[in-house]
Amino acid sequence: MPAIFSRTADGRARQVAVGLLVALGLVATGWYYYALPSYTRVGYQPDQPVPFSHRQHVGQLGLDCTYCHTRVFDSPHANVPTSQTCMNCHNPRQANVKGASPLLAPVRASFDTGRPVPWNRVHKLPEYAYFNHAVHVNKGVSCVSCHGQVNEMQVVWHDQALTMGWCLNCHHQPEDKLRPVSEVTNLTWEPTGGQSKADIGRAIQRDLRVNAPTTCQGCHR
Repeated sequence: MPAIFSRTADGRARQVAVGLLVALGLVATGWYYYALPSYTRVGYQPDQPVPFSHRQHVGQLGLDCTYCHTRVFDSPHANVPTSQTCMNCHNPRQANVKGASPLLAPVRASFDTGRPVPWNRVHKLPEYAYFNHAVHVNKGVSCVSCHGQVNEMQVVWHDQALTMGWCLNCHHQPEDKLRPVSEVTNLTWEPTGGQSKADIGRAIQRDLRVNAPTTCQGCHR
């Protein structure tokens, strides 16, 4: 019985089939790897040299985010507070709160030597992604949107994926994440007067001319 396909056609068909299987395997492997929490860092919660509780300082004592992170509204980066900020409340020479606590020894050493406390970074975007912190908070994007309910965290963890898809979802529908700029650091803010968050967000988007970029050059410069 004569062959339906020539040897050449049969060989090419095998190559195509193998190529499709390899491509499918690579796609599945890539998706699995990049979707894992270990890649997106969701849930990452490193130990810190000083056990600073945001739940206590922010949630219970009502400390505003900008008391420690002073540059969030005018800098591309949200700064880590210096030891001087900590010593405003914990200076043992002024008989302040728990100034002699052994847990605060790294802070006192930093204050005396000028060397920063070696905090372990929690949130980190890839180097090829451009993000301006001041632009976002000055348009009404709250700390909660990216960092979660920090006021409830004993130890801060990486709350959101911060992937490209996650960012684009917000850029496509920014009204869902916007609130009055005066409430950006109010981590428990809720609308009043019967308005929904979406209605308030749309008004802010219009008034502040929020035009979140969705093109490549918006974040990759």
